[in-house]
Amino acid sequence: MKSGEIELAVRERGGGDRPTVVLVHGYPDTGAVWDEVADRLTGRFRVVTYDLRGAGASTAPRDPLDYGLDALVGDLGAVLDGVGADEPVHLVGHDWGSVLGWEAVIGDRLRGRIASYTSISGPDRRHMAQWVRRSLRSGPRGVADVIEQARRSVYMPVLRAPRVGELMARGLAAAFARGMRMREGADPRPGHPADTLPQDAVNGLGLYRANLGRDAKAEGDGSTDVPVQLIVPIKDRYGSQPLLLSARGPVARLYVRRAPAGHWVARSHPDLVARWVAEFAEHIGGAPETPALAAARAAGEPDRDFGGELVVVTGAGNGIGRATARAFAAEGARVIVADIDEAAARRTASEIGEQAHPHRVDVANASDMEAFAAYVRDAYGVPDVVVNNAGIAMAGSLLETSEDDWARVRSINLDGVYRGCRLFGRQMVERGEGGHLVNVASMAAFGPSADMPAYGATKAAVLHLGACLRADLERHGIGVTTICPGVIDTGMVGRTDFVSLPPAAVAALRDRVAGTFERRGHPPEKVANAILRAVRRDAPVVPVGVEARAAGVLARVSPSATRALARRGRRAGDRLRAGLQPR
Repeated sequence: MKSGEIELAVRERGGGDRPTVVLVHGYPDTGAVWDEVADRLTGRFRVVTYDLRGAGASTAPRDPLDYGLDALVGDLGAVLDGVGADEPVHLVGHDWGSVLGWEAVIGDRLRGRIASYTSISGPDRRHMAQWVRRSLRSGPRGVADVIEQARRSVYMPVLRAPRVGELMARGLAAAFARGMRMREGADPRPGHPADTLPQDAVNGLGLYRANLGRDAKAEGDGSTDVPVQLIVPIKDRYGSQPLLLSARGPVARLYVRRAPAGHWVARSHPDLVARWVAEFAEHIGGAPETPALAAARAAGEPDRDFGGELVVVTGAGNGIGRATARAFAAEGARVIVADIDEAAARRTASEIGEQAHPHRVDVANASDMEAFAAYVRDAYGVPDVVVNNAGIAMAGSLLETSEDDWARVRSINLDGVYRGCRLFGRQMVERGEGGHLVNVASMAAFGPSADMPAYGATKAAVLHLGACLRADLERHGIGVTTICPGVIDTGMVGRTDFVSLPPAAVAALRDRVAGTFERRGHPPEKVANAILRAVRRDAPVVPVGVEARAAGVLARVSPSATRALARRGRRAGDRLRAGLQPR
């Protein structure tokens, strides 16, 4: 198929009067990177793939810099003409194919010829420039995001450099298949990587040299009337999530889906990509909007990091759980507010509004949790984030801790976390779209305490459970975070069980400890904000508060110092209890 001097290698699958899907590859691929996705779409669509100029079986331009986006849009137009695409097509682009796709749907050359656009790992130049300016003005976090993206993009200037770029391209071609297997979990197969990869990698340097730099600025605000679906691989090594989400705002009809995958998601997760492309294209073609697409549309709203996501929070009637439910809702999430105290759950939900749904659940009861997890899945869908926060505090010597006391603190603080992780983690794995589990432990997990052995033991177990589970679920794109708060004024002290003390002494001790927490404690919103940041960044362990961070460092650096502190704490506790005993 001709486009000026270029011969483009085009392949069609399917046929008849089906809607047309056009899949455009990036660097250093060929159209064969889409084979698995295309095979899955063929039963419902006519699928068109082609090799970009200079790649695979397509010819290269005589001018090694004739790879400008204007020329690439011209090639896409020639493909649409050549396959007889009389009706608007559904365009899908990856990497440089995605950058090309943005140019096609924002500009006027192909206006009216594209019905929908799905972008994967290739932001528009205008959106990227706006994001950089906005981030640099927003404060330290925004500056850090720009620096992080610059780190990921450090290879680009190298590819643009004469001779050095050619050396890097040949090295990339030599290591490409091994890197795909190790980093993406996608084994090489016939057709990909292509036999032409060494030359394709060198030819494709023109993409970087013609379209990056001061002379390659794009005009306009990046707006388009074409509905756009962003598929954001959360493990992409080259594009950070803030950058890949830079279309939020400029694009009016934007749908965002996050994939638990790396850059080459079409190779590693073809079922997922094909399902999302088909669902989106059929909706744009007139099919009803599915609940999943409605959530994706909400996720496309600007400044709503958790827009459309479903979040379950246990122990959400008070304290950290309440603050966490409110924080996720403020970022656009739908929240299941769960607590053993139904009235407290309803109060929290009423504070949030219609996007919150209260539910009574006892995390210590296995059948209760089984029914709760099934109810959430059937009524609302599989959660994107689960915060296992429900817990109780218990103080007193282990020698005075009864079997019933031990069973109670374990069943809530540890078994409740286990059930939340197992039940909802299994749902996330079966869905195949990733997710995140957050387990709330305590700074008590970092070191021994003579006065809180049962509580500390359960929280230490939660910390270790999180590490084990993170290693297990990483392959499924499911993050696991353990939050270890320090001194937080949640009101839990008033509900703490002090074993082996008379009621009068318990009341006095609660009042004294509660006063200390009120004077020195952080508000629960501090923990809630830390949870949201941890989910965004997929952090494994997050201490909250100076005292918690210090305890975590001390536990690693000097275990003997933590034992010495425990002895001092025991003596202080003895003196405090002695002063409260009746005379």
